[in-house]
Amino acid sequence: MNLGSHILQRMLRLPPPATRALVVQRDLRVPMPDGVELLADRWAPRTGGESLPTALIRGPYGRSGMFDLLARPLAERGYQVLIQSVRGTSGSGGAFDPMRQEREDGQATLEWVVKQPWFGDSLVLVGGSYLGYVQWAVADRLPPEVKAMIPQATDSAMTLEFLRGDGLSLETPFGWGMQTAVQERPRSMLRQLARARRIDNALAALPLGRADVAVVGHRVDYVQDVLTCDASHPRWADLDHRERVAQVTVPVSSVGGWYDIFLPGQIRDFRTMQDSGRPARLTIGPWTHAGFSDFVARTNTAVQEAVEFGLTCAHGDPPPKRAPVRLFVMGAEEWRDFDTWPPAGCQERRFHLEADGVLTGQVTDESEPDRYRYDPADPTPAVGGVRMTRGGRVDNTALESRADVLTYTSEVLGEDVEVVGEVSAEIWFRSSLPYADVFVRLCEVDPRGRSYNICDGLTSLSGADEISRVTVRLWPTAYRFKRGHRIRVQVSSGAFPRYARNLGTGEPHATATTVHAAEQFVYHDRTRPSAVLLPIRLL
Repeated sequence: MNLGSHILQRMLRLPPPATRALVVQRDLRVPMPDGVELLADRWAPRTGGESLPTALIRGPYGRSGMFDLLARPLAERGYQVLIQSVRGTSGSGGAFDPMRQEREDGQATLEWVVKQPWFGDSLVLVGGSYLGYVQWAVADRLPPEVKAMIPQATDSAMTLEFLRGDGLSLETPFGWGMQTAVQERPRSMLRQLARARRIDNALAALPLGRADVAVVGHRVDYVQDVLTCDASHPRWADLDHRERVAQVTVPVSSVGGWYDIFLPGQIRDFRTMQDSGRPARLTIGPWTHAGFSDFVARTNTAVQEAVEFGLTCAHGDPPPKRAPVRLFVMGAEEWRDFDTWPPAGCQERRFHLEADGVLTGQVTDESEPDRYRYDPADPTPAVGGVRMTRGGRVDNTALESRADVLTYTSEVLGEDVEVVGEVSAEIWFRSSLPYADVFVRLCEVDPRGRSYNICDGLTSLSGADEISRVTVRLWPTAYRFKRGHRIRVQVSSGAFPRYARNLGTGEPHATATTVHAAEQFVYHDRTRPSAVLLPIRLL
């Protein structure tokens, strides 16, 4: 175990191990039906490993280093662990085509595992992000030896969340596409910082269709597809496993984060399982997708679920009694259990945007619209929030000082206000151009005047030069606004590079080169009552 993974291991808070004496078999060859062989490493206790349940982990990021953080604690606490590199990565044969081959290869791997002499009698699927997505790719055709799934920070359609017709997520799919395009090159990880700077520069240049060449020196098919194929394009059909969720045959324990890029899809999958009567539970903590401390905390929770939930299912016993939904309520800084998502007992309340930057429960009879200028040549930046890195809850003071960001703030709260559930906004909006974006962010303002983001969302419009009511879906959340603090809503027209800039022209993302600044108008009167809709939980 290298020094970095040793330090990470010490940061985990887990029950005591059953053993520290492990053996690792490297480079096991797993044959696929087309003759390609995928490589896998098997971790097991030095004695008695053959009788233990197997935790299967499949992913494109290698089989050592950070994977020690997942494999070692599981192998020390009742599992044997098989880590497999997916096709075209880390010595596995074939070519890596992101997410496209995971159903066939995953099924072949499961068939191979249950025939091995060291296999006991049960399997548990474990892993986060891509490692969780591969679980959904096979979820409707699991062999009887699979007893549970523990996907974390993922969903069954993955890329499709980035391709919503009402807002193209740019930074995450582009950055991930660049990472996977060069990860097999020597010293790729050491060059990550320099590559991140090149990515920032490339995303700021036009046309976007050349950005991949600027970063890695060649075209990257996945990135080109993201820029040119919307969610309905046939290119993505084989990557969409949403229909398999209702057919999953084993208990599922999902682990997510409030600032995670896949949270809405993960909640959708959980609700599908609940509506279908499948045994499922959901845990959501105050985490981003890839922040270091968040990664450690989420991994700690996932390992605990694998030990307490997964092992119990693997041994044929019912999992420990727990409410189906466990949420970390930010602001209150405590975990809370619920029976469903969204939790019962919450009442939707409208907080209206009013003149002079006021947020109130009342509607003004008459008022002039607020106005700001959005210039895609100097786009409103993404600050914290739902990002692969540099995300989470941060001070928004500098962002709110920009002329292209409107803010609406409540009076000081006389009592705690707890928001738990789906958040949305209805903004009456007009632009001087037919193409525009509306970005809405919910924040809390502390007694010192510092504003911290809680959740946000963006909607892209065509026909924006006509006044219309724009519905913006914000990220789900669980947050307690404290007495003495205030609620704030931001309205702007972008969060770059998290979302692609709206250039105001309607040209395709990959080839657009022209930028037009726009005058934007937000209306708030009795006939056009802009508001944010908050699910308030009675305390």
